[in-house]
Amino acid sequence: MSGAFSFLVFETVKDSTLFSFTPNASATSFQQSASALCFHYSLIFCTFVTSNLSGSFYFMINRILLRIKVVQVLYAFFRGDNHDKVIAEKELCHSIQKAYDLYFYLLQLIVELTRYSEQRIDAARNKYLPTEEEKNPQTRFIDNLFAKQLAENKQLADYLKKRKLSWINHESTLKQMEQEIYKCDFFIEYLAEPVQSYESDKTIWKKILKFELRDESPIFSALEEENAYWMSDIDIISSFVFKTLKLFKQSNGADQKLLPMYKDPSDKDFALKLFHTTIDRNEEFSKLIDTHTKNWDMDRIAFMDVLIMKIAIAELLSFPAIPTNVTFNEYIELAKMFSTPRSSVFINGVLDKIVMELKANNQIEKLVDFSINTK
Repeated sequence: MSGAFSFLVFETVKDSTLFSFTPNASATSFQQSASALCFHYSLIFCTFVTSNLSGSFYFMINRILLRIKVVQVLYAFFRGDNHDKVIAEKELCHSIQKAYDLYFYLLQLIVELTRYSEQRIDAARNKYLPTEEEKNPQTRFIDNLFAKQLAENKQLADYLKKRKLSWINHESTLKQMEQEIYKCDFFIEYLAEPVQSYESDKTIWKKILKFELRDESPIFSALEEENAYWMSDIDIISSFVFKTLKLFKQSNGADQKLLPMYKDPSDKDFALKLFHTTIDRNEEFSKLIDTHTKNWDMDRIAFMDVLIMKIAIAELLSFPAIPTNVTFNEYIELAKMFSTPRSSVFINGVLDKIVMELKANNQIEKLVDFSINTK
């Protein structure tokens, strides 16, 4: 995964506050960051400005997202007042489940926005003195073939019912989104197309979702009201929604398969093992990091930097099937997301030394390994 990130880190450290924000961050990004995910006395919010999630994903929760969830929950665990590991594990599982909820909630938006538009058109048509335009409305949008197929999808309906997900409390948001969409050039061009097709109907929803996921969109306030986790999940989860649209085929009808939560059970086990190993070997990892930061005052090193290194060490030691360079590069990216502008360089250097020591002591055993690329 690569890309440019803007981020806000607001971390309470003893009696002082560490605050950092990228110099090129917009005022809009800053305002959105203010509504970020809160952990006790600490607040972290990350917004992907651009991201490159290329490749084929045929499952929802991948290990990039799992690492992010482990970082978030362990940050709360170590920095908060409650150090109950059982409760923290439940919180981890809950946050992963909520990420999957967001996937279905964004798919449901397509159905609900179509429904809202249809109800508005029907209300205008049936009022006491409708205009000619209201009597004979343009119904291309509400007759969208892809939206109709999604509305009939059995898997979507079952999941929404089971998880009790709904846009019912966000009618004003749906209204605002619909009003915005009808003014867009790409939407006006869609309505003017002479022939309706399934692919065209699917493409317009890709454009609508892309438009509604822009920085200033009203969708963000609705998502934040529903769940605090979603603000840090939206960029990755929306990429899976676009992947789902690409996979949809008209011939599959209501039986079109949506993305499963995990590729296989080992992914959930990955998150739990990473979580437990970091906690159980916390003191050991602290000493290892301290050994390689002798020229640094540990009290002045951002807690997030230390935490990211501990989780990286846990992964290096616990998962023989994951190449060292993969782990190394993933946590460098997490440092760019969650910590200060210079943290990735610092963590890069420290982890490099730690990896060399662990390899020299034969503590890292890998089924397949490659040389570390620290660039």
